[in-house]
Amino acid sequence: MAKITFDGVTKRYPDGFEAVKDMSLEVEDGEFMILVGPSGCGKSTALRMVAGLEDISDGELTIGDEVVNQKAPRDRDIAMVFQNYALYPHMTVRDNMGFALKLHGIDKAEINKRVEDAAKILDLTEHLDRKPANLSGGQRQRVAMGRAIVRDPSAYLMDEPLSNLDAKLRVQMRTEVSRIQSRTDTTTIYVTHDQTEAMTLGDRVAVMRAGKLQQVDTPMELYNRPKNLFVAGFIGSPAMNFMPATVEGDTVKLPMVDVRLPEELRERVGTGGEGGSRELIAGIRPENFEDAALLGDDTRGRGASFKVKIDLIESMGSEIYAHFSVSSDKTIESDELRELAEDSGAGEVPGGGQEGDIVARLSAESQVKKGDDADIFIDASHIQLFDPSDGSSLTA
Repeated sequence: MAKITFDGVTKRYPDGFEAVKDMSLEVEDGEFMILVGPSGCGKSTALRMVAGLEDISDGELTIGDEVVNQKAPRDRDIAMVFQNYALYPHMTVRDNMGFALKLHGIDKAEINKRVEDAAKILDLTEHLDRKPANLSGGQRQRVAMGRAIVRDPSAYLMDEPLSNLDAKLRVQMRTEVSRIQSRTDTTTIYVTHDQTEAMTLGDRVAVMRAGKLQQVDTPMELYNRPKNLFVAGFIGSPAMNFMPATVEGDTVKLPMVDVRLPEELRERVGTGGEGGSRELIAGIRPENFEDAALLGDDTRGRGASFKVKIDLIESMGSEIYAHFSVSSDKTIESDELRELAEDSGAGEVPGGGQEGDIVARLSAESQVKKGDDADIFIDASHIQLFDPSDGSSLTA
């Protein structure tokens, strides 16, 4: 096992494009670190620099106590699991898993012992004499992981290993990956585009955008206290709702209702301008709404209620997603939200137009129906406010 340190690491291509920019990150010994972000953000490039598959333009990369900038991939004591399984179709599972050890001249008895030990961890013992064509997608992915485990490396590098699996199998394999990493207790860097995968797997998560680290923190810190608009919009499913907001004194004016800010948020936000007001972007997670009919008087004091027409109801069994629109004479101008919209395929900034679609996560007990004029409550203590000029959070 080994600590991996990025110290001002940059990847610059001959045309001047920087895929990774001045990246500084410490992955502790035995830690499960997730690199997450939209396509083209530099996460796979960063992983490939650790593997030695990409040259480092500036900065130092350390594995253990050794700077590895100039070391060949085979000398770095790492094992990589790729998006495609890259299994030899003519070999059995046993031979696929032990092939790298065979190339290194390891004794046959030792190879068999390592393969069988890894097969127990991966629940592949009964499949060792089968060939890849006779395995399911999940089993093939476990073979690919087994090939890495048998090497007993200092670190595992995983580049979107579950992206080729169907949705149900991907959920199952997430549990498997987490269990395997816990058992081996080996330093792991895992790259994914799927923020749900990132939130459920990692000890810590590093969110990247356009080659730069945006925030590195535990999953719950990222979710509850995002440092900027990009992190707030990328982390969470359904995504955070965004809308234009005006802060005047102790009140934040939203498109659908005016809400009094809790005392602990007022000083952080402040007001500006001659009229003592400030134009900001408000972010509200779906679960911070509720059907007002379900609330007691003590809860109502934490926020405000408003009436709105429900456009769509999605019943999830344990909860309800209620969609409704809010109108505003203001629009949101944000590069961060525009990038998130393009990455998700939405095509427009969430909440950025004069008609914003809002998603509220309501209790399953709610009787709200499509087309109803419903009373919806918003919890003021969880409203997040962002500076539209640079996207920074004023409430984190």
